Amino acid sequence: MASKQQDQTMQVAAEWWTRLREPNAGDDVVEQWLAWTNEDERHLQAFEQVSALAEQLGSLDQVSRRRLAEAFAKPAGPQRRWLPLAAAASIAAVMLGAALYVGWMQHAPAVTAQVYQSGIAQNRNFSLPDGTKVALGADSTLSVTYGSQERAIDVRGGEAYFEVVHDSRRPFVVTIGHVTVRDIGTAFDVRRTGERVMVAVTQGRVAIADRRANAGPGDTLEATAGQRVSYDPTTSSMTVDIVSPAQATAWRSNRLEFIDEPLGVVIANLNRYTGTPLHVADANLNGLIYTGTVHTDAIDSWLDALPEVFPLQVNKQAGRVVLSDAKSAAR
Repeated sequence: MASKQQDQTMQVAAEWWTRLREPNAGDDVVEQWLAWTNEDERHLQAFEQVSALAEQLGSLDQVSRRRLAEAFAKPAGPQRRWLPLAAAASIAAVMLGAALYVGWMQHAPAVTAQVYQSGIAQNRNFSLPDGTKVALGADSTLSVTYGSQERAIDVRGGEAYFEVVHDSRRPFVVTIGHVTVRDIGTAFDVRRTGERVMVAVTQGRVAIADRRANAGPGDTLEATAGQRVSYDPTTSSMTVDIVSPAQATAWRSNRLEFIDEPLGVVIANLNRYTGTPLHVADANLNGLIYTGTVHTDAIDSWLDALPEVFPLQVNKQAGRVVLSDAKSAAR
């Protein structure tokens, strides 16, 4: 019974793999797929297995794909244990889909951008059609456009962690405001706060470039695992420092880690995790530098302790929290 259910799951996963690559697949298809993967963790595992198989098939030439199909079509002797019909159908569907997808991608310039969003205080995990895993932070938005030459991601706001399936033929390029990140076989975290950008590499390496029109060749650098690159829009500069993988992805465990960051940036990111908006009344407070950890389920406690660290006061009003300069308030 369990084997039959597994075969059926693989078959459905193969069908989703094909549906997600149809040119007219819209938001409703993606939402239905996400709902299916959330029903049972085995659904996502099956989809990832199908994606991995498709990736291997996609790298084969036409003759190799045909030979592999013929191998699955005929028995090789009594010692071989054959897959049930449903599993065989799944593999056939993936092979067909992979062949069609590779052929289509060679001629199609791009597909319609797919937008992924998350709500306030709600992180979201999903896989992209090529098997790349994405962890999307709270109140974040990104769009995905897969074309024949490039897999393009645009982070419009918030934070995301990518475990990229490498494909030398189609680079994985993430745009975050004025910065682009090109995957060189890696996993990395990006965070966008207005035009301020943070890129932390946890595995492999990435190429990071300033995409402004007046940027020169010196405005591109490579970052490797354990490095964090910060782009400051006020100075149009990129700086590199050290960060551990645990710090870079702490938000996935409900901890926000900040290292020498402006208080304005800290507050903007906390607003993605609280239903009560935080407002900085005095602009001079935004530039105060903060280092520390904020637990997303204890933001109120952190606010209560903040006046012990900075010369400010916290006023909890109806529907929002206001941070103001303590000196101004005293006057």
